[in-house]
Amino acid sequence: MPDNIVFCSGGGCGAKLGAGALAKILELLPRSKDENLLVGFDGSDDAAVYKISDDTAIVSTLDFFPPMVDDPYTFGQIAAANALSDIYAMGGAPVTALNIVCFPESMDMNILGRIMQGGADKVAEAGASLAGGHSISDESIKYGLSVTGIVSPDRILTNTGCRDGDKLILTKPLGVGIVNAAKTVNEASHISVQEAIDSMTRLNKYAAEIFSRHKGVHACTDVTGFGLICHLLEMLGPEHGAELSFSDIPLITGAYGYAGDFLITGAGQKNRNHAGDRVVFKLDDFAAEEILFDPQTSGGLLASADAEEADEILDELRAAGHKAGMIGIVTAGKVITVK
Repeated sequence: MPDNIVFCSGGGCGAKLGAGALAKILELLPRSKDENLLVGFDGSDDAAVYKISDDTAIVSTLDFFPPMVDDPYTFGQIAAANALSDIYAMGGAPVTALNIVCFPESMDMNILGRIMQGGADKVAEAGASLAGGHSISDESIKYGLSVTGIVSPDRILTNTGCRDGDKLILTKPLGVGIVNAAKTVNEASHISVQEAIDSMTRLNKYAAEIFSRHKGVHACTDVTGFGLICHLLEMLGPEHGAELSFSDIPLITGAYGYAGDFLITGAGQKNRNHAGDRVVFKLDDFAAEEILFDPQTSGGLLASADAEEADEILDELRAAGHKAGMIGIVTAGKVITVK
């Protein structure tokens, strides 16, 4: 790639609009009265679900963002894995994907080709078919997918089904946004960067397959731009709280130290402001707080599972190579307490 071309200037899920601003807009939109729309945007879920027969529903989602890594092929993989993740978070299986492309016509088209190849390879790994897409000329690069999946109506996982006493399981380590921030100022180690890339490019397909074998999984979401805390708040709703153990939360190597050195993101501060007084930190640890608000790109699945099945689920995840953790418990309170 020519030296005068800026490919990566900060992106990923940290480029999302803030959760608070977005919520205010969504409140103004009319709700569908179609009884076959089983999941819309009312509960801030990961994808829409539309019933087409007694045994089949369509899962629809889209996601795209600017690059957060330097290599075009790797960026394509990450963006595709991130978009596919919403289907897995709903308990579904992807079947088709469409490319979403914004690209400067003045830039080398071979770069776009590498981005789209990375995306195509992840779609193929997911067992879905890349079926087309849409592109526009833009001043900056953005890439992602619109994905359609299928799910049985009685096997849908929403982000609002958790129950008091459920254990919370996270399938990927946190710290992607912080590591990328450290990398931007040349402070991140090669090990940290590679761990972040490995995490972002790993499909949530394999964790979702494990969840699908357990009826005790009551709710699921994927942790992306709103960070662990704000995505967990969406899952808990106004009816539940949670107790988190920071020492049980898996982290990318180096992320805790970078956070302590104030290598943090603006999006993380938006997440902190949105959470407000619904999160209480019992530990005096700035770095821990930042990691929990850190925007993740292609983050892991967060599941609320019956306590009797949670240990078995966690064992299966770790046996399959996931850096998963049992990070807390759902409570009857209204706040998230972090110890």
